[in-house]
Amino acid sequence: MSDDTSPEPRLNDDAQRRFPVPDYDDVPEDLRDRIAEETERAGFTPNVFAALAYKPSHFRAFMAYHDALVDDTELDREEVEMIVVAVSGRNHCLYCNVAHGALVRIYAKDPALADQLVSNYRTADVSDQRMAMLDVAVKLTEEPDGVTTDDLDMLVEAGYSEEEVWDIGAVAAFFNLSNRMATFADWRPNEEFYTLGR
Repeated sequence: MSDDTSPEPRLNDDAQRRFPVPDYDDVPEDLRDRIAEETERAGFTPNVFAALAYKPSHFRAFMAYHDALVDDTELDREEVEMIVVAVSGRNHCLYCNVAHGALVRIYAKDPALADQLVSNYRTADVSDQRMAMLDVAVKLTEEPDGVTTDDLDMLVEAGYSEEEVWDIGAVAAFFNLSNRMATFADWRPNEEFYTLGR
């Protein structure tokens, strides 16, 4: 339960433009609990929760996999978010570019990195190891049938463990799904995301 200083969860009607956003009170209780938790953490209700609330079973599955990707990985959170933004930049996904761009700025403590990744990840000021990670994530995005064992070997040679290599592929694959759904339903980023971490 939130205290008097916690923001109230609010599902913005314009969170997505091609499907309706339900009223918060009509959302199943377990989803309301998750939305309230995220609202308290962020200080506002991220629009992805409002959009996904349209179909509760998909909300649960989407968030369960998202949480596994960010919680059960040897990659650091900065690397996860860098993959998300590099992939989202190639997919021209407004929601993820803006929302996860904010997370890159926060986790990397770098106000310029997200813009570099969105515009052209090859211009990003990152280590050779992380550039290899981004190269493979973007290759999986742009030409998935071109990914070979050589790409995975390149990641191992760059210093990633077998599990980290798996996670690089899993994060890239999941956010390709997310990008396509966000574009299909026209998810709109919260205004707050544009200035976070600047």
